[in-house]
This record gives sequence, structure tokens and C-alpha cells, in this order.
Amino acid sequence: MREPVSKKTAAIKPSGIRKFFDIVQEMDDAVSLGVGEPDFDTPWHIRDEGIYSLEKGRTWYTSNAGLKELRIEICRYMKRTQGLDYDPLTESFVTVGGSEAIDLALRAMVDPGDEVLIPQPSYVSYEPCAVLADAKPVIIELKGKDDFRLTADALRDKCTDRSKVLIMPFPNNPTGAVMELKDLEAVAEVIREKDLYVVSDEIYGELTYSGRHVSIASLPGMRERTIVINGFSKAYAMTGWRLGYAVGPENIMSQMIKIHQFAIMCAPTTSQYAGIEALKNGDEDVAMMREEYDRRRRLLLHEFADMGLPCFEPFGAFYAFPDISGFGLTSDEFCTRLLREEKLAVVPGTAFGDCGEGYIRISYAYSMDDLKKALERLRRFISKL
Repeated sequence: MREPVSKKTAAIKPSGIRKFFDIVQEMDDAVSLGVGEPDFDTPWHIRDEGIYSLEKGRTWYTSNAGLKELRIEICRYMKRTQGLDYDPLTESFVTVGGSEAIDLALRAMVDPGDEVLIPQPSYVSYEPCAVLADAKPVIIELKGKDDFRLTADALRDKCTDRSKVLIMPFPNNPTGAVMELKDLEAVAEVIREKDLYVVSDEIYGELTYSGRHVSIASLPGMRERTIVINGFSKAYAMTGWRLGYAVGPENIMSQMIKIHQFAIMCAPTTSQYAGIEALKNGDEDVAMMREEYDRRRRLLLHEFADMGLPCFEPFGAFYAFPDISGFGLTSDEFCTRLLREEKLAVVPGTAFGDCGEGYIRISYAYSMDDLKKALERLRRFISKL
């Protein structure tokens, strides 16, 4: 028989996160700080709206682009948070989570051989999605000395005549780094100079702990060359609802919707009705969860300092990215031994790119009790090293 699997697909490495959690599932008394999933329930008024939609029999397909009412609320959200005006009917649409929107944006925008610039460490999906779109991923290494922010010089150094799309993964998973206005202005100058387009993944935008999140699309000359991707999973604790969205120029949106139409049809109808309620009345829920994440963030940083574990201060998302390079172990070795010896699962930094070597990712989207138990195990492990 001929080989049934495409060479392109076979060459993509599995997620570096997966193997640790396969082991955790079979381990008694294990504690995991590896998954980026809020430990909160979806706020009741949002769940109630989803339940009500089912009781009313709203179980049909929506339009490919999503419910008009939801797209209107998405555009209102962009206006009130970023001062950006988008047409709900032509410049926004609803996706199955933010991950689908990333895939669609790259497939709609690149031709074979085009280069996609990907700052790393960053979310695991960007590089495979670029490969599946027949683009060439070009990695920009984010450095601790720059607070893991993308600098204008680092971007300019990686640009070539084939560079077309820049991924902007901020607030960042796994580092928790954010881009402030002055950082964005410097990067935007290079983007305009090199005639790049931007896919700005802002899924953690509401989880910013120092000031407010600023979208690069809000800067002069950037709206027309930026696709903003966001969703409901992180801010509203709606991971399982699988609901995201994209906003951007009509000529790009129309092509993304076309792919979505053939591949997916539409996002879940029940989730879309819940999403309307989240955007209309969910601000207080987001503020409450953000405050609790901040409390957990400060606990981790205090404990890391006390146990002598260097860690860059994260100002966004719900991850810490401590430096374990001084222990003489690779990131993978550190995480494997920590799991085997202390039954604590965290993620090696290399799961988010080769430049994550020497770091581990710890999620604080867990209860204070779980975090305290995990920190005791981590402290014991480090004392042995």
C-alpha cells in the first residue's frame, strides 16, 4: 500500500505538552499546573443564556459568519476597549475558538513560500498552522533581557523580501509578557516600513495586570493591515464552549469566512447566544477573575523568590515562566524528574519553541489550595537539586 499520510503533516511534531499529561492521568495524587484553563465555572448568567437558547429550540445553523447580534456585540466591545470601529456584517465573524481563527487567517493570507514571522516562546499552534498553510515559519527569539517583548530591531533583523505576516502573541503564553504602547509603536513602524500584515492574538487581553491592554490595530496605519483574534475561553472561563472571533479588513475577512464556510459551517449556536450575554453583562465577572488571578500571580512570585527560583514578572495571561537553567538540567529533564519524584506536572519551556530551553511554564489558573500544594512539592524538589 502507498503511504496514506502526507509528508507535510507527518513532519509536524506533536505538542510538547501532551506526554506529561498522558502520564498524569495514570498517576495517583498528582498535581498539575500545566493546563491553561480557568478553574472558574462559566458565570451563571452566561450558562443560563445557553440553557435558555436550548429550551427555546434554538438548535439550528446560524449564518456562516455567526449571529448578527453577536457580531454587533463584538464590534461594540472593540469600540469601547480599543476605540476601533468595525462593521459587524463585513469586518467581523465568529469562529470555533481563537485557534480556528489563527488557522483561517494564515490560510487566507499566505501563498507557498511566504514567510510568517513568529515570536517565540509562544503558543504551540502558530508554527504548525504556518506550515499547513505552506508558509515558511521564521522564528524571532524573545529574550528575557527584553522582558520577553518583541523589539523593533529583532523584527527588522528577521525580515526578508518574502516576509508577509507577523504573529503578535501578546499578552503572551507562556511568558506572561505584554507589549506596552511604546513597544507597539516601535514595532508598528517596522511593520509599515516592511509592508507586513499582522495576526494579533489577543485572547488574554482582558487578563492584563498593569494598565489596560492595547491592541496594535489601534495604532495609526495598523487597522487596515491587522487581523485581531480573540475569544471567550480565557476571560469568561468558557473553554469548552469553543467560541472565538476575528475582526479586520473586509477583503481578508471575506476569504477567511469562505474557508470557514467549507470547513466548519458555523460556530455552535448555543455558544453564540451565551457569548452575546458574556459581552453584554460579563465585565464584572472578568474583573473578579482577573483580581483572583493577580492574587495567585503575586503568591507565585513571592514563593519563587523565597526558594531562589528566578522568574520574570508576568504582567498578562495566567502563566509564570521561571528560569531553571541554573540546576544543570534541561527543561524536559527538570519536568520529567519533577513529575516522577514529586508528582507535580508543569510544562517544559521547549514546548513553546527551542528558545524556551532553560525555562518551565507554570499555570496559575488553579485554586490557591492547589497552588500551595504544588509550591510545596516544587520547593522540596529544588532543595534536593
